[in-house]
Amino acid sequence: MATKREILGTHQKALQVNLDPSKYGTFAEIGAGQEVTRWFFRVGGASGTVAKTISAYDMTVSDAIYGRSERYVSQQRLVTMLDHEYGLLVERLVAKRGSTTKFFAFADTAAATSFSRREDGHGWLGVRFQHHPGAEPSQAVLHMRLTDKENIQQQEALGILGVNLIHSALYFHNDIDLFIEALIDNLSLERVEVDMIKCTGPAFKGVDNRLLSLKLVQAGLTNAAMFLASGENVQPADALYKKAILLERGSFRPVTNATYDMLRASKAMFIQEPRMQDEEFIVLMEMTQKNLLTEGGIDHKDFLERVDMLCGLGQNVIITNFAEFHRLAAYLFRYTKKMIGIVMGVPTLKEIFDEKYYANLEGGILESFGRLFKNDLKIYAYPLLDDKTGSLITAGNLRVAPHLRHLYSYLTENRFIDSIRDYDEKTLTIFAREVLSHIRTGDAEWEHQVPAAVACMIKERKLLGYRGPAKPAEADAGDIGPRVKIVA
Repeated sequence: MATKREILGTHQKALQVNLDPSKYGTFAEIGAGQEVTRWFFRVGGASGTVAKTISAYDMTVSDAIYGRSERYVSQQRLVTMLDHEYGLLVERLVAKRGSTTKFFAFADTAAATSFSRREDGHGWLGVRFQHHPGAEPSQAVLHMRLTDKENIQQQEALGILGVNLIHSALYFHNDIDLFIEALIDNLSLERVEVDMIKCTGPAFKGVDNRLLSLKLVQAGLTNAAMFLASGENVQPADALYKKAILLERGSFRPVTNATYDMLRASKAMFIQEPRMQDEEFIVLMEMTQKNLLTEGGIDHKDFLERVDMLCGLGQNVIITNFAEFHRLAAYLFRYTKKMIGIVMGVPTLKEIFDEKYYANLEGGILESFGRLFKNDLKIYAYPLLDDKTGSLITAGNLRVAPHLRHLYSYLTENRFIDSIRDYDEKTLTIFAREVLSHIRTGDAEWEHQVPAAVACMIKERKLLGYRGPAKPAEADAGDIGPRVKIVA
């Protein structure tokens, strides 16, 4: 993250923008109060910054300005607002002050807790701006959740976050770590969650939005961030809403044939579940922060290489801060009540029956499993070939602590935990850490242990430390004598 810095108050940030003669913009807010604009008027000097403010609280009025919309609190609506307001601003003022002014347009559309709406508030915020006069515009868009219990508190949090976004875009766009860190200034992480951000345009040249997803989780702005196989950052609620979910957790360093066989075989079982008839579902490959740790911490280049392999295979990726599976389950069930399948190897299954991981829960392991399986969730366990005995260990014959055997039997007999069938026996001897070692030492054996597309990607782009096939040791020059060039 960025180096230690002085954190400016919201008042200071708004005043800095107001007193900067090179910045001039429009503010448009619909729903949940007009809290962002209010800061710029409150601190004084707004005439130097504010070209126009607009509040379209009524839906009919909003439609008259921005056109009809299926969802008023949506990314699509936000972008329409930015298109309209930024276009008008430049059209009206570029001739007069375009050579000296960096124009911007801020917009938000949000829904807060109210008498008729008791769930958490949420909304979309965005700013379109020039990083120097006459530049093509850049844009930062984010989705937030407001978790304060009272409407007035949610409005206040929205106002502070909006000022932070504007200030970060105008002053920190060339330092993406500082940009992300400053979003939460003067807010607690218990009040606001930022679960999606997307930055585009020349001011963010070289910024990979998938890396921004990771930075949101690292900074604690959210517990999970998601992007599609295309690499597009998405709001988890939009992608997961009312869908069944099949999820595989791993480090994917690299994606191996075993990784893919786990997914293939579990998917075949998942879609045949009685509760899955004609259900739409989504497949997720999950990496936790722990999964992302390498020898030197979290390496961003290494992270993007793993993501490229997964996306190259057409997989969606979710990054989380959930070490415990019951916390992951609670997060997923926030967005869906459909069936969820979690795919894991037998070693991971054995690990979750280790009671030391539940010392922080009053109810211990029973509370954890109660939370994990309270909705429609099922674990699919991939077998392990024991390298010492040659025995095949499955969910059916896995041994757990004696006092947990009845609990384990209950879960397996009622098929909350199921053994993966129809697996490929040849993949049982493939382990990612060994494949990674072969990739780095040049042992060509690894090429047969990963999907063909992954092998091509690793070799072409030299991913994960690949340096080409190992060269045979050269013979000692003294053994063969001096080389003589013979001329006919």
